Amino acid sequence: MNPGCGRACIIANKQKDGAARLAHDIEEELCAEGWQVTAFAFEGKPLEHPDLTGHDIVLTLGGDGTVLYASRLAAPFNIPILPINLGSLGFIAWVKRAEWRQRLGDAFGGRLALSERIMLDIELRRGGRSIARFSAMNDGVISGAGPAKIVNLSITVSSSPLGTYRSDGVIISTPTGSTAYSLAAGGPILDPDMDALLFNPICPFTLSNRPLVIPGKETLEVYVELKQREKTVLTVDGQDYFPLEEGDRVFFSRAKHMARLYCAERGSFYQVLRAKLNWSGGPDA
Repeated sequence: MNPGCGRACIIANKQKDGAARLAHDIEEELCAEGWQVTAFAFEGKPLEHPDLTGHDIVLTLGGDGTVLYASRLAAPFNIPILPINLGSLGFIAWVKRAEWRQRLGDAFGGRLALSERIMLDIELRRGGRSIARFSAMNDGVISGAGPAKIVNLSITVSSSPLGTYRSDGVIISTPTGSTAYSLAAGGPILDPDMDALLFNPICPFTLSNRPLVIPGKETLEVYVELKQREKTVLTVDGQDYFPLEEGDRVFFSRAKHMARLYCAERGSFYQVLRAKLNWSGGPDA
């Protein structure tokens, strides 16, 4: 690694084996090279959040969920994230535990590419007033909160009605989130650097309902119809939850800020697809 005098934040998920020890080792090495280090460790849902004002880099120790959490904090400050994988799949968190020194040195030396990912801005309006706002790197999901599941949701894209969907819910995803819940629900995979939003109904009652990719400049509105059979809930990145009421309107649009992730190279996303999803092309001749 190269010496520096910047500020680094280490965000560690203590539920991952060896996270606390690795965080200590990285902090010790960075401090020895002149860096000011903020260490933040959490277990479960964080009740407090680190202040990233003035930081130059964030290192995440955990899985993809830790990267999602950190991205919501770092994106408004335009701070790049080096995601070190201590989880299982590691789709976004690609840096292996054993190679953190090399990859950190590559980041400091300008040898790693920076992938800029769009974020979602999610606004909830009730009775004509804005009552809550969220940021998401992966997705926002509106779904039933009870055992019956089926909800009725009217969808509008930039003031043009798309239709009313009777389904288990809907997923509005970024390209990054296209490989998460939306993929499991039958949605397409988008290149993470695309400027687009993905709308995907979950188990729609009508077979003609299909996922829809729309330009990133559009705003998608979800209206919670009256006389629902179930309570509805908004889930943000699978981590934050907010109960909805009949008549609520939820607006999804591209956020002003971008998430910035260090990646090995431009084609690394497709290599990850092949390796993590066991894609191997056609059968051998």
